[in-house]
Amino acid sequence: MLTSETILKTTFGYDTFKPLQREIINNVMARRDTLVIMPTGGGKSLTYQVPALMLDGLTVVVSPLIALMKDQVEQLRALGVSAVFLNSSLSPEEYQTNMDSVKSGRSKLLYVAPETLLTPRLFSLLSSLKLDLLAIDEAHCISEWGHDFRPEYRQLVDVRRKFPSAVCMALTATATPRVRTDIMSSLGFTQSNEFLASFNRENLFIEVTPKKDPISQTLSFLQNFKDQSGIIYCFSRRQVDELAATLARYKFSVRPYHAGLEDGERKRNQEAFIRDDAQIIVATIAFGMGINKPNVRFVIHFDLPKSVESYYQEIGRAGRDGLPSHCLLLYSYGDAGKIKYFIEQKEEPERSASYQHLEAMTRYAEGSICRRKPLLSYFGETYSQENCGTCDNCGAEPSSQTDITIPAQKFLSCVKRSGEKFGAGHIIDILLGSENEKIQKYNHQTLSTYGIGRELTKSQWMHISRQLVERGLLNQEPAYRVLSVTARGLEMLKSREQVKGQINEAKRSERSGARIKSTSAEEAEYDKSLFTLLRNKRKDLADASNVPPYVIFSDKTLVQMAAYFPQDKDSLLNMSGMGRVKYERYGADFLTIIKEYCRENKIEEKYKSPMREKDDAGRRYMAVGEAYNAGESLENLMARYGVTADTILNHLARFMMAGNPLRSAEDLIALSKLTPDQQQKVFIAFDELGADMLKPIHEKLNATVNYDELKILRLCYLCEKN
Repeated sequence: MLTSETILKTTFGYDTFKPLQREIINNVMARRDTLVIMPTGGGKSLTYQVPALMLDGLTVVVSPLIALMKDQVEQLRALGVSAVFLNSSLSPEEYQTNMDSVKSGRSKLLYVAPETLLTPRLFSLLSSLKLDLLAIDEAHCISEWGHDFRPEYRQLVDVRRKFPSAVCMALTATATPRVRTDIMSSLGFTQSNEFLASFNRENLFIEVTPKKDPISQTLSFLQNFKDQSGIIYCFSRRQVDELAATLARYKFSVRPYHAGLEDGERKRNQEAFIRDDAQIIVATIAFGMGINKPNVRFVIHFDLPKSVESYYQEIGRAGRDGLPSHCLLLYSYGDAGKIKYFIEQKEEPERSASYQHLEAMTRYAEGSICRRKPLLSYFGETYSQENCGTCDNCGAEPSSQTDITIPAQKFLSCVKRSGEKFGAGHIIDILLGSENEKIQKYNHQTLSTYGIGRELTKSQWMHISRQLVERGLLNQEPAYRVLSVTARGLEMLKSREQVKGQINEAKRSERSGARIKSTSAEEAEYDKSLFTLLRNKRKDLADASNVPPYVIFSDKTLVQMAAYFPQDKDSLLNMSGMGRVKYERYGADFLTIIKEYCRENKIEEKYKSPMREKDDAGRRYMAVGEAYNAGESLENLMARYGVTADTILNHLARFMMAGNPLRSAEDLIALSKLTPDQQQKVFIAFDELGADMLKPIHEKLNATVNYDELKILRLCYLCEKN
């Protein structure tokens, strides 16, 4: 039987697995049911496609998305893999042809919609075959707590029972701890077979900027992404149509997409975007599910998303090829008000849940810390780096902290004296001495805090209020954003404890289209002219085959060609994504272009080392782990990379979780300041809850062991287990 590594290289054209892929595949091949939580672009599909080519019988992939099925089948066929799909988009003749292909054993992979899988016709077919693997994609649809619950997904539990010999996989890109528990409970999975990849997408530059003149801001941003693919999300259909028309007047290649368009037009616009015939799609959230277009270089949120989950899923459509991409959110408090209006029309308990989602989203948008910290925390993951280097808050110039004790006291006192029944806007009106109707209605012009804050502007006071909420001195009620003073805030008022912060608006990186640091040297140095020639050739081949361009090759493959200038078969096969079937089909065309370009421009081939990734920030944990195994001390590694011990420990943990052994833990255990009994309690907690996430361990131990100790002991635990 072929190994997973052989299939990875010869069929898919990749030298190395991404984190957790190998472990997941091994778990499936050991016939263990498996839950996979892996972010968009993390390589979920490969974790069932590789086993499908190793197993004797059939693999059935359940997906609610017709576009995704078609897309994945096209890509697999381009790799020489026989795969088919069954759904309502097929004619009766095509449906029967695909049924016959499965029945005869010619196709090893079958993609189906959940409602199709539940039909007697398909049950009958599958009952006559050896079903080895049932993969349930978009598994969050099983959970009523998920953001996209679908009742038909609940019935997949019965399907699983009818094929007990088939190993089952459940896969999703976005699932909170509560949703993950619900999926495992519904399908009868055990926690030991849960694989949770990091939700951090390192290649995405994340930016939130105040919405002032959104059309001008969008046009300015787009100037940095000429001839590149991107998605712009809007709150309403009307806004989609208006923005798409405006961009078209400015000569952008753009199409609208929303549920109000006729099916034919919506489908044509989506196809134009997928095939690079249109560069920009302006859409409501209806767009994007199942769109596996890897070269989306930017995502703009023209309006505020309804929840952090939706936002994460939507920015996840950028940069699936691993290349740098930019995510911009234009934020205004007024957008939150629009969403709140629609929430108020809902019934309980949906209304309360929606308020909680909105509150989490506005907290995120208004935050001044690293964007990745609250984003990943929402999914139960701790982001420990102080500066990610790829978000607006971390990329902004360091802002000087000043003493804001007096303004803080004024604001807290005003909240208290007005009865803790109002939002920030009204409190600020009191401080500024406004004479509006609401002030008069509640007789707030008589308060001692009335007019005592005229030294600051409304925007400055609003920024101070956000800082007080961030610091836990104020509490903001989710539904109506009413402010109240916390116990900590009261203590601050009594003790006159100093509060540090900013008086002026926080400096933001408003450089829309800001220069994003490349994830590797080759991305920074590739030949742009050659890349354009290769991209044009890819488009011609794609149109001739009636498939999207990325089915031929991803942007990443073309970037590597334009960086290393391969001159022969072996060199071309060393490019990422260049499998043997793709070389046979397209290799000669691309080699001809590269050779001619190099001859005309007197360029020599550059050597690309096989089986190794560049030692950039995204893959540094591999270099750190290998150096540690070679005998280097933690101190040496800290000095070499100019980082703290905490960062090195994080790298070593990632190294081990990617399936790599680590040398003896003796020098690691020496770093721990806990007693042997205390250490043993931590190890017992790891046995019970697993070592993927530290937050559950921290809570299990009632916060008696700090995260620094947990990181050290997690490494020791993993060493022992391996």
